[in-house]
Amino acid sequence: MKFSGRGAEFATEKGKFTSRIAYAAAPVTADQHADNIPGAPAALDWDATLRFRHHLWSHGFGVAEAMDTAQRGAGLDYPATRELIRRSAASAAGPICAGVNTDQLPPGPATMDDIRKAYAEQLADVQEAGAQPVIMCSRHLAAAARSADDYREVYGELLSQASGPVLLHWLGEAFDPLLAGYWGGDDVVLSIISDHAAKVDGIKMSLLDASREISMRRSLPAGVRMYTGDDFNYPALIKGDSFGYSDALLGVFAVIAPPAAAALRALDAGDISAYDRIMEPTLPLARHLFAAPTYHYKTGIVFLNWLAGHQDHFTMVGGAHAGRSPEHLRTLMRLADEAGILPDADLAAARAQAWLTTVGLS
Repeated sequence: MKFSGRGAEFATEKGKFTSRIAYAAAPVTADQHADNIPGAPAALDWDATLRFRHHLWSHGFGVAEAMDTAQRGAGLDYPATRELIRRSAASAAGPICAGVNTDQLPPGPATMDDIRKAYAEQLADVQEAGAQPVIMCSRHLAAAARSADDYREVYGELLSQASGPVLLHWLGEAFDPLLAGYWGGDDVVLSIISDHAAKVDGIKMSLLDASREISMRRSLPAGVRMYTGDDFNYPALIKGDSFGYSDALLGVFAVIAPPAAAALRALDAGDISAYDRIMEPTLPLARHLFAAPTYHYKTGIVFLNWLAGHQDHFTMVGGAHAGRSPEHLRTLMRLADEAGILPDADLAAARAQAWLTTVGLS
């Protein structure tokens, strides 16, 4: 197995970019010596987990902590989540935001009062840690809400408790089928934002629908940002059009940070052709990484970070490393090389060959 080594050129280019705000949703690194099996409490390798966040900060990205990329609702329990937010915020070397959810509640039905209290508890935890809150979609609220007024009431109360502007997070059902029909319509979330614009920095949309994002972006109140979470269409959405552009909060940035940062610095300089040239080969990688069933994309992210040398093993909390097939991951390796995200070709080749042997592929 051979790789081109193209990633080395991007790995050494570091620095900030200014024309866009860009957060990378970061994965966690499991402790390979612990029982990170389905149903077991998450045990993390804290050194490797925090080291990866400093890799993202070094390339100019903010870190979006404890989002779905970190296996929220898919192996990362709330005690580990709270500790992750505290440790990341304490060691932050750049912007950091962190997810607020209701996942300390047991799965299944919950009362609206339980949901409000759970959201409020996590909001307090994030604010105490010193991170900017990201109000995530709640599976409990999706199941319990009976009308748009339920969303307005819960979010209105939560935003009133926020000490400063927060990000709203809209995760589509491709990422989590239990969130189907969230809000009840675009007009509902727009009304919530309009009623509380002073407390909303922006909204992150992960619906994988570029035209819908653009329509929402053009409807937002002045001063409220659109953060694209569209891992299928992010280059064009970030570049924008004559009416505006999207900032970004993306899971794919966790694997394409070095070339994406170079592209964003080119955008700062007004070099659109360089931006397009660097971003273009990352898109086939992203679309394969987030292919259906999309919620298993975390497996590919951790696999690629292992090949790139950001962790020493391919193990995930909750046993999630079994979420993608060997053929899917083999294709991912080729696309990763073409996108320039493997900084050490020899290391990647050695790890790829070892893995191919264990799964019976040549």
